Amino acid sequence: MAASPSTARAINDRFALRLLQDEGPLTAAQLKTLTGLSRPTVADLVERLQGSGLVHVVGEAGAERRGPNAKLYGIVADRAHLAALDVRTRSVSVTVADLLGTTLAEASVPVGDESGTGPAVEKAVALLERTAKEAGADRLHSVAVGAPGLIDPATGELRDSSGLPAWHRRLVGVLQERLPAHVLVENETNLAAVAELREGAASDREDFVLLWLGQGVGAAVVLDGRLRRGASGGAGEIGFLPVPGTSGLPSATGCDGGFHELACTAAVEALAADHGLDPADALASGHGPFLDALARRLAVGAAAVVSVLDPGCVVLAGETGHQGGACLAARVEAELAALSPLRTEVRATTLGDAAVLRGALLRARDAAQDELFP
Repeated sequence: MAASPSTARAINDRFALRLLQDEGPLTAAQLKTLTGLSRPTVADLVERLQGSGLVHVVGEAGAERRGPNAKLYGIVADRAHLAALDVRTRSVSVTVADLLGTTLAEASVPVGDESGTGPAVEKAVALLERTAKEAGADRLHSVAVGAPGLIDPATGELRDSSGLPAWHRRLVGVLQERLPAHVLVENETNLAAVAELREGAASDREDFVLLWLGQGVGAAVVLDGRLRRGASGGAGEIGFLPVPGTSGLPSATGCDGGFHELACTAAVEALAADHGLDPADALASGHGPFLDALARRLAVGAAAVVSVLDPGCVVLAGETGHQGGACLAARVEAELAALSPLRTEVRATTLGDAAVLRGALLRARDAAQDELFP
């Protein structure tokens, strides 16, 4: 069934905007070539997009080519401002960007254990407000928050958790109350996977699992190019995975005894100490016996995921994945090959500590563009 004229115009306009976002400023002739549309149709859509305030002339395509056909059109970047927050157990980081995702200002602040829920929330909100002001963003359109914990797929809210600070959940509510912006919250590991999928270690993959290895341990599942959250939002709670080599079994209220016990930061530091290494330098030391022992631990959890999902690729992220780099990833791949018949490539994160914040910014940009683009 043929699309109506208005639907066809909306499709063409959105396609052109995506091209302008991905390729940068383009001339009408370039838009004609890339879209396959006729010259009059391109002229009409450019006029529409200019009239809507989404596109403007940003220059010309070379001094030797003057006239209307040489005009370069680009997205009006300050049409909307975005913010991304990476909320950790003891800190908050903020990035403010324009509609194209270009960073305008960023900052971070520690949030100590001595802070109560109210002061911690105020500290985080004040950081966002200061950073937005520094960026010249009088009004934020979309704000994405990355935090540890489960996100309720029905409500989009961060669930209560006995293992996480109470101010995390309260922060999201306060932001929704105070800001005229659209506030979104997503699990930090999922956001890291989004960033690695679109701009990082998995940009050439449609199927992969990201293992988050830090103070907490988790996984994000991407299949057919889409993030999979599960029925209750808990897909990838690999810290609770029962594995050999732990003190017992995990429970519904605690992941001690699960894969978390083998792979969290504290466990990695203890393993380094057992090998006579300084925990702060162990992952980058190149110490073979330590890295081999750690790789065997990580391969146990990875093998369980691979046997169920067969993703073909595992990305090691978080503090351990970042610091261990390609050296650790290669060892995990070798150990995994001995445990599973399913061929699986193991890669180290290429975005490092910035992955969560970058993923949150991509999420905020998508939300803004979905609303603003036709």
